[in-house]
Amino acid sequence: MIVPLGPGDPKQIGPFTISGQLGEGGQGIVYLGENQAGERAAIKLLHVKFTGDAIARSRFARELRAAQRVASERTARVIAADLQGDTPYIASEYIEGQSLRHAVEGSGPLRGAELDRLAVGTATALTAIHNAGIVHRDFKPDNVLLAADGPRVVDFGIARIIDSTGTITSRAVGTPAYMAPEQISGDDIGPATDVFAWGATMAYAATGQVAFGGSSIAVVLNRILNHDIDVTPLPEPLRGVVRACLNKVPADRPTADLILSRLLGHATEGVPATIVLPQKRKRRRWLPAGLAVGSALLVIGGVVAATQLMPFDVTPTPTPTLTPMTPRPTAFTSVFDKAAATGKLVIGVRDDVPGLALGEPGTVSGFEVEVARYIADKLGVPASGVSFQTVSRYTREDALKLGQVDLVLATYSYDDFKTDEVTFAGPYYQAKTDVLVRQDAGITTEAQLAGKRLCARPDSTSADQVLARVKMTPVAGGDYADCMNLLKGGLVDAIPGDDLMLAGFANREKTLKFRVLGLGLDDVRYAVALPKGDTRTCVPIRQAILDMYETGAARTLLKRFFGRVAFTPETDTPERVAC
Repeated sequence: MIVPLGPGDPKQIGPFTISGQLGEGGQGIVYLGENQAGERAAIKLLHVKFTGDAIARSRFARELRAAQRVASERTARVIAADLQGDTPYIASEYIEGQSLRHAVEGSGPLRGAELDRLAVGTATALTAIHNAGIVHRDFKPDNVLLAADGPRVVDFGIARIIDSTGTITSRAVGTPAYMAPEQISGDDIGPATDVFAWGATMAYAATGQVAFGGSSIAVVLNRILNHDIDVTPLPEPLRGVVRACLNKVPADRPTADLILSRLLGHATEGVPATIVLPQKRKRRRWLPAGLAVGSALLVIGGVVAATQLMPFDVTPTPTPTLTPMTPRPTAFTSVFDKAAATGKLVIGVRDDVPGLALGEPGTVSGFEVEVARYIADKLGVPASGVSFQTVSRYTREDALKLGQVDLVLATYSYDDFKTDEVTFAGPYYQAKTDVLVRQDAGITTEAQLAGKRLCARPDSTSADQVLARVKMTPVAGGDYADCMNLLKGGLVDAIPGDDLMLAGFANREKTLKFRVLGLGLDDVRYAVALPKGDTRTCVPIRQAILDMYETGAARTLLKRFFGRVAFTPETDTPERVAC
């Protein structure tokens, strides 16, 4: 809850105009502020009584150093900081949402896609944290925020950098119910300590019950040290992963990257504890929210719009789901035959790309969702017979191979993934590599990009393509959302990427206007993916796409989802690829 400012509260902190107080703890206050670019921030201000305390300032500086060592999109972004002034502060991205604890207390345990998204997103964050040599030491439901674009892990107030031995001498810091046995006993701690806390947090999210709860701290600590929890209510593969994470022996717990691999269906017994990624392609694609590792700045003290635990321990129809990868028998030789016989289709879509397919409570919407519905209708499937399941770059191929979905529309580029074991139909849109700029910047031509700042994201070659054409200054960014924040804040001048994805992120902005410049660099043909060899269904889908463009339906959908942006989408029928 945002509390109005009182007589003693500051009106300005650094570049931020203060509008309210978000919370207060023993060591500091968190304010809501906004800079001149209109960017809102949660500003963690050290209490004036500690400003002369060298130890307190040192802890504050350690928080910032820990945050800056880690790159991940699963947190809030550090916007600004001043540790040398009279009133040290750290300003981070203001996240609208609520903590996992408040979500479970208010609405009950998470199920299906919500739980899958939470597990994968937080495991992604934990992998990035540990890869940067950091131990969080206070992973718990209060420090997981459920933002619109996925979970975020926040609050690095007691995080520590791992020494050369890979461990930290333990002190009893953290939240008792989520402490690992080694924290309680005073043994050395390391990444496995966070893994234990992650397991307890996932058990809480799935059941609504604190895994090692008790009427007193003594009872809680005894249960952590001497008792195992019942994980049978959890779905697989999460059940087995959580059981392994809650092992009393740190060395017997999986690493964070192995957790992520198992959740994504890539890990089996005997497989090294590393993330299994697809083979590198000609041009790397964006890692989707919740699956990308190491793509944005981790921040301490993220703050929620509603109610959540603030920094310094201050308390303030289902989403499309992809079920665990279990093969589903089918009596049909093609998707076309199934559609004709049953009038039903299960379609895999992403849920993290504004304008294309974005999941909201109870639904998913966007251009790809409507194209999927259009195709289903042409195959004789009514709207009531279409259901959607969430897939990602890493699960979409397996989802088709294992029969979890009948077809996939998920920014699946034929040009980049033509060797996948699927049959492509279409494409349904021919995107181009381009750049996004602010309309008020006055940039309307390629030449005007010279000397400007370009948001350079990891795991993508689009920035390289632009820099090969125009001499610009690359600025490290995370994912699309991170680059959008930098662009809105005036910290970069352009964002590279697929034109349709750029337009989707820009279209949801209500105050600033944006332009897709129209460079038209590399072709990115988004195609429908079918089970390998299903040419019988490929042909009618290609015809449906042709009809969609010839009747103007495609033009209408493009205007509907991208019409707020100065953008000229491709409205000619894309050149077909062979079935």
